[in-house]
Amino acid sequence: MKTDELLKTRLFRGFTTEELIDALRALHAHGRNYQKGDWILASGETIKEIGLVLQGSVLIENNDVWGNRSIMEKVPRGQAFTVTYALQSNLPIPIDVTAAEPCSVMFLDVPVIQENQSAQIWHVKFLSNILRLTAARNYALITRGMHTQPKTVRERVLSYLGTEAKTAGSLSFTIPFDRQQMADYLNLDRSALSKELGKMKKEGLIDYKKNRFKLCTAR
Repeated sequence: MKTDELLKTRLFRGFTTEELIDALRALHAHGRNYQKGDWILASGETIKEIGLVLQGSVLIENNDVWGNRSIMEKVPRGQAFTVTYALQSNLPIPIDVTAAEPCSVMFLDVPVIQENQSAQIWHVKFLSNILRLTAARNYALITRGMHTQPKTVRERVLSYLGTEAKTAGSLSFTIPFDRQQMADYLNLDRSALSKELGKMKKEGLIDYKKNRFKLCTAR
C-alpha cells in the first residue's frame, strides 16, 4: 500500500505525509504476508500491536474448545484490527485472527505512544483515530448481536441482508462472506442456512448468486 493510500485509511486520517513517515518509524511498523487460512493471532496471546490490512482481508473469530467457530467480523483492505486489545497489552486476547485470503498486514507498536514523554502532533491525531475505530468496532459487535438474536434461521438471514441492503443503499448488493463464513457469522449450521436461502429464493423473497444478493419487494 502506497503512502497516499495509507493516508486515506481510518488509522492515519488527517495525517500529513511527514507525520505518516514519523509515525511509521516511531511505531516500529513492519509487515508480514499470510496465505489463506494462516493464523495471524491466536486467543490467549498478549499483544501490543495494531494490525492494518494492506492487501486481502482477515477474519476475527471466536473458536471454542469444541471446535465451533463463530466469525465476529471480516476486516478488509485498509482497515485495522486488534485496536482495543493492543491498548490492553497485559491482557490475553479472547479472539483468533486468520487470513480470509492471501493477505499482507502491517503491525504497529501502539504502547510506544504511551511510553513516549515527548508528545508529537501526530500522537493526538493517531489516538483520536483509534477512538473512532474503537467506536466503530463496538457498533459492529452490536450490529452482529442484532443479527444473531432472532431464534429462526430466516429471521437472522433477513436481519443481516436487510442491514447490508441499507448499508449499500440498494436492494442489490454483495456481502463480504462466502456461504460458510456467512453461516459462522450468523451462528448457523451451513446446511440449514443453505436450505433456508433456497426456500427464500423459491418463495421470491430474495435472489442470489454466490455472495451477490437481491432483496425482492414482495414479502
